[in-house]
Formats: sequence, structure tokens, C-alpha cells
Amino acid sequence: MRLITQALNLFRGEQRAINPSWQGAALIAGNGTTAGKAESLSAVYACVSAISETIASLPLILYKRVDDDGRERAKGHPLYRVLHDQPNEHQTALEFREMMQAMVLLRGNAHAEIGRGADGQVTTLTPLLNDRVTTLQLPNGRLAYDVTDGKGNVRRLLQEEVFHLRHRSDNGLVGVAPITASRETVQLALAEREHGTSTFSNGARLSGILKFPQRLSNDQSNQLRNSWESQHAGGANAGKTAILQEGVEYQTVSMSMEDSEYLASRQFSVEEIARLYRVPPTIIGDLRHGNYSNSVEMNRVFVVHTLRRHMTMWEQAISRSLLTDAGRRMYFAEHNVEGLLRGDSTNRADFYSKALADKWMTVDEVRQLENLPKIDHAQQDQAAPAQPAQDEAGPDQVPGTHTKTQ
Repeated sequence: MRLITQALNLFRGEQRAINPSWQGAALIAGNGTTAGKAESLSAVYACVSAISETIASLPLILYKRVDDDGRERAKGHPLYRVLHDQPNEHQTALEFREMMQAMVLLRGNAHAEIGRGADGQVTTLTPLLNDRVTTLQLPNGRLAYDVTDGKGNVRRLLQEEVFHLRHRSDNGLVGVAPITASRETVQLALAEREHGTSTFSNGARLSGILKFPQRLSNDQSNQLRNSWESQHAGGANAGKTAILQEGVEYQTVSMSMEDSEYLASRQFSVEEIARLYRVPPTIIGDLRHGNYSNSVEMNRVFVVHTLRRHMTMWEQAISRSLLTDAGRRMYFAEHNVEGLLRGDSTNRADFYSKALADKWMTVDEVRQLENLPKIDHAQQDQAAPAQPAQDEAGPDQVPGTHTKTQ
């Protein structure tokens, strides 16, 4: 089917989408702020790391449907190894999924080239750099991707040859990253950081003016400015005493850091960026509102309201791009999040106790969730001590005694 589609496209011709938002979605517009520069903010880096590292570390299992509601791991399927073990010769499954998820969060899209075996099954997934991928729309409505290598050569991949993850989209075809949709929030945080860096690099002294009673020539002004900066600018000159002569006065013309509430604005920027990624502030190290009583609940909120969207994105994209129509009816991919949701030992014990009492879980299922081996019931029965047999006794006879017959 793919060969037929390629042949038809040769005769139909191809055209680029006119919509400029289709071009890669890589940069944040304004002030030359790139996704890499945005990630230099600790809050952005922490949010991206919290989501991508957690998603990548969760087991992603390919299951096979059995009977009506049953399922089992499809370890014999080639895609199982690609998702669970190693997607390509250079990366482990964790490294690949962490990279792809981070690209989605920073650039809105992540692409990987699909490699298939002779039987058409997926055998490799190789990530593509976002800055080198341009999305196109063919006349038949399907997508294609122009991929540029380091030498400027361009090759075209069809929709069936690319595994595409996207964040929330404006057109349903190309995703938009949170830092792109709300670029002003990131730019404000960058401006606040640069303000603090500039202030402390100048010895925590804010800008001001020198007032002279007489007029200075241009040469005198330049010499005085250079002399002042060499003696009083920079962290190495912090705390030095300035000596002013001939009626010269120094006057500050900038707000103090207390007047501009610098620290409060920096803390608010952390909350703003955490809000963009829907990450609880306690997850990225802002513990002002965290305590022992709500830490478990914050982890649950992180899984339900932050990770679930991205896990569903992976699972549905796998079904769409990596399985055939027949395969989708038989196989499906799913993350295992039990380890994140089970809470502390007290809550787990109470949960398992109720599950065993209501008989909707077995002891072996509980032990499996706790990474314990199954119980060998045959060996357990052999090791159990034999119970002493009791003879039938009459109403006036003590059990275990015998009556001698005359």
C-alpha cells in the first residue's frame, strides 16, 4: 500500500502548505529567544525534566488482547522490543522516549523515522531533529516530511514513515509548545534573570549619574566614565568607597531591588512556568507550600493531571503509526503507572487488604505489584505440617480416646 501511495504521488505532484505555522514550530518569536535559551531557566528545565524523565522511566508495554477482557504481554511481537528495550542501535528505550518527550514540551513536536522489516513490522525508531524537519501537505491531504541532513541535502518521508508526536495544535497537524503559546511569560523570566545577573556582575550597584558643577568636554566625559567603571563596576569592586572631588555628586536613577520586588517576581515566574506545564510547584523544588501531609497527594495530582495527557499521546500515536488496522484490533500499548500511584507503605497495605478481602485481587497479584515472586503453592503445601487425625467420638466419649470392646 505504501509503494502504491508513493507511485501515485509521483504523478499527482506535491505542494507545500501555505500556512507558515507548519514550519517546524522550533523557535519562540521575539527577542531571539530559542527553545534552548528558554530551557536555561531552571523552572523550564525542571518542568521538562520532571515530565520527560518520568514518562521515559515508566514501563511501556505492548499487550495482546486475549478472550473478551483479558490481555497478556506480546513479547513475541517485534514492536515490543522496540518500545520496551531498544528502539535503535544508539539509544535505549529510556533515552529515546526522554528525548522525544522533551522535544514535544520544548518545541511542540517530535519526529522519529520508522524502520520496517521485510514483513512490514516496525523494527527501529530513529529520532529526527526538529530544526531539520519541515512538514508538508500533499494534494491528497496526507502529510509528508522534508528532512535536511547536515550537508543541506533534503529527502522526503511520507506519513507512514514518520512517528509524529505533537502537543496541542492550532490546526490539528502541527503542535505548539507551551513556551511558544505563552512566550511572554518566558521572556519576562529571562529578563528578570538578566537583570539580576547584570546587577550582581556590577557589584550589586545599580546605575546612576555623576553630577558636575561645570561642563565637560567629550574626551573628559569618556575618560571619566571609563575610570569610574574600572574602579567601581563588577563584583571584584563591590564595597569600594568612591571619592568625589570638585563638587561632584552621585545620584541613583534606578529603582532598588527592594522597590522592584525582585525576589517576589522571580518566585512568581517559577509559579507561572509551572502553571504552563501543569506541574505542581513542589515537583520542581518549590516547597513553600509543600509538607509531609500533602506530598503524596501532589504526586497523585502530577500523575493524573500532568502525565496522563502525555501517556495517552504516546499510546494513541503508537496505535496510529506503528500498528496496522489488523494489529490495532489485536494489540495495544499502555504505560504501567501502578508504582507512581500506590503511595506510602501504610496506604498500600490498606489498599491491598481491602482488595484481598473483597476478592478482586489475589495474593500473587499483590506480590507482583510489590516486585515479589509468586508463591510456590506446591512447595508450600509440602512444607505445611500434617494435622493430627481425630477419631469419631460418641456423645459420652472424649475425642482422641478409644473404647475397648469386651
